[in-house]
Amino acid sequence: MSTSPTADALGTPVPVLSFSPVVLAVPGRPVELQVRVSAPVTGTGLPVILLSHGHGPSNNLSSLNGYAPLADFWAAHGFVVIQPTHLTSRTLTDLVADAPGAPDFWRSRAEDMTHVLDRLEVIENAVPQLAGRIDPTKVALAGHSLGGFTAALLLGAGLTDPDTGNLVHLLEPRIKAGVLLAPPGRGGGVFNGPMAAHWPVIGAVDFSTMTAPALVVTGDKDDPRHFTDMGPDWHADPYTLAPGPKTLLTLFDAEHGLGGIAGYDAAETTDENPERVAALARLTAAYLRTRLHPGDNAWQTTHEALTTGPNPVGRVESK
Repeated sequence: MSTSPTADALGTPVPVLSFSPVVLAVPGRPVELQVRVSAPVTGTGLPVILLSHGHGPSNNLSSLNGYAPLADFWAAHGFVVIQPTHLTSRTLTDLVADAPGAPDFWRSRAEDMTHVLDRLEVIENAVPQLAGRIDPTKVALAGHSLGGFTAALLLGAGLTDPDTGNLVHLLEPRIKAGVLLAPPGRGGGVFNGPMAAHWPVIGAVDFSTMTAPALVVTGDKDDPRHFTDMGPDWHADPYTLAPGPKTLLTLFDAEHGLGGIAGYDAAETTDENPERVAALARLTAAYLRTRLHPGDNAWQTTHEALTTGPNPVGRVESK
C-alpha cells in the first residue's frame, strides 16, 4: 500500500516522552489512580487522547503499560495520550477483588476519565517538559474492547444498572470525539452466549443516546461467540444503533486484537499483523485530528489512501 499520502496528512513524527506513573489520589477509590502520559517533545496547543484499556488475558497490557503501538504513534503525531489503570486491571486484582463495583467496575472505569479531566493541569505539571502545552478544549477518548464500552458511556450511551434497574447516563461533555475499537454491542435476545450471564452490564447499554461523534472500528473476523451468536456485526452496534455523526471502519481479516494493538509482540494477539496495526494507528490519528481541528483534511486523505485502491486494509462508511 502507498504510505506517502498518509505521511503528508499527519506530518513528520517526532520523538516521544513517556512518563509514568502520575499518581492521583481519588477519594473513595480503593487504590490511587495511576496514569501514563505520552507526549511529543515539541509542540504547543496539543490535543489529548484518553485511552481506556480492555480486559484481556495478559497480566500487564490491561493497564497503563499497554497499547504502546497506538499510544506511541499518536504521541509522535501531536497528541498527548493519557492511559489510566482501571480497577479491572489484573495488576490490581488482589487489591480490589472485594471492592464495591467488582468485578466489572463499569462506573469506576468511566469515572477514572472524569477524574483525569478534572486534574488535567495537575497531570500536565507533573510531566517534565509538558506544562503549558496541552489544549484542554481538545479532548478525545479511545477504548478497546471493554474500553470501548467505557468510551460509549462517556460519549452518551445510556445504561440500565443491573443492580438497581435505574437508567444511568455518564456523558462527559468535555470529550469531543471518540474511537471505539472492537467494542461490545447490544443486549437483548442476541446477548445469549455462554459468558453473557457473567457480564450483564455489557448487555444493559442503550446506544440510542450516544450522540457524540465517534469512529467505530471492527474486524470482519472478530467473532464474539462467547457473548452472542450474532457474529462480527455485533461489534458494529455502536455505529448501527447510535445516531450520527458516526463512522464505521471495518478492517479486513482482523480479529479482536485488530492485528496486535494491545502491545508489541503480544502472545494474546490471534491475528498479529504489524501492517494492519500501523494502518489503524494512522486512520485513528487522522480521524481524531480532523474531529478536533475542523477543516483539517487528514481523515479524508488518510482513509482514501488506505481503504481504496488495489490493497485496502478495510472499508469505511459514515452517517
